[in-house]
Amino acid sequence: MPNRRPKHSTSPADAATRRAVKPVVCYPPDTLPEPQNLGPATPAGPITTHLAQPRDATTFRAKAGQTFRITSVDGPQVGDLNLWNAADLTERFFSGKTRALHGTHVTTGDVLWSNLPHLRAMATVTHDSLDWYGIDEYGGAVHDVIGTRCDPYTNALLHSGDQYHHCCHSNLTRALADETGLPLDGAELLVHDVLNVFMCTGFTRDTGQYFMKASPVRPGDYLEFRAEIDLLGALSACPGGDCGAEHSSDTTRCYPLRVEVFDTTHTAAHVTPFPNAYDRTHGR
Repeated sequence: MPNRRPKHSTSPADAATRRAVKPVVCYPPDTLPEPQNLGPATPAGPITTHLAQPRDATTFRAKAGQTFRITSVDGPQVGDLNLWNAADLTERFFSGKTRALHGTHVTTGDVLWSNLPHLRAMATVTHDSLDWYGIDEYGGAVHDVIGTRCDPYTNALLHSGDQYHHCCHSNLTRALADETGLPLDGAELLVHDVLNVFMCTGFTRDTGQYFMKASPVRPGDYLEFRAEIDLLGALSACPGGDCGAEHSSDTTRCYPLRVEVFDTTHTAAHVTPFPNAYDRTHGR
């Protein structure tokens, strides 16, 4: 961010006037459909359970209309979530557009959107047990779509070529490869920017730098979603644990995360959204 760099330009006479211009929200969400059937879900039928072990990842599948619930177990832990269209892995979660439409952090009623050209709802947050946290005095909030995912390339860049294999990027790559039979180099290209589940983050006020702090999550806290389309998901239990100290660590205390998938009374009546209505002619 430019705020942390030395200033070489001279302020113009109207600098204060330029700074005082009021901001305009880029994408007012008023015309988006109002989310339905929010609140803690009650399972109707069997529950499929998956466990992301510390410094590893798990995959899961949720059919359109089903609920998937991510729960903290044993201790405070953050997770990195990827979502794909189960029938077409090129359609995947688009954190940037989700951020533009809903803000830097998501909570109950917000939607996880898919990438272009599809741009449709993939999952809706139906309940968030941490929505009480809000925005703290540092500007921190929970469940961010700001950060990417901890990865071995950035780790090598910042730590003199250190080879670390349990970053979330690698965890997600292994899990996707195991689930689909793809080679690691093919699966890696489908891993994408994440929803940082339970992670508490923000930007510093003075330098504009991305920060993390110890997550407020505790065992039993959970984040619930309704699958809007048939989904393949992958969840990594981050090697940073509660992310109160560092990423890419073999010493930080880490805990598992549980994913449960189940029908509710609303599942049978669910209507899958169509891909985006734009005709893709691009003015030609």
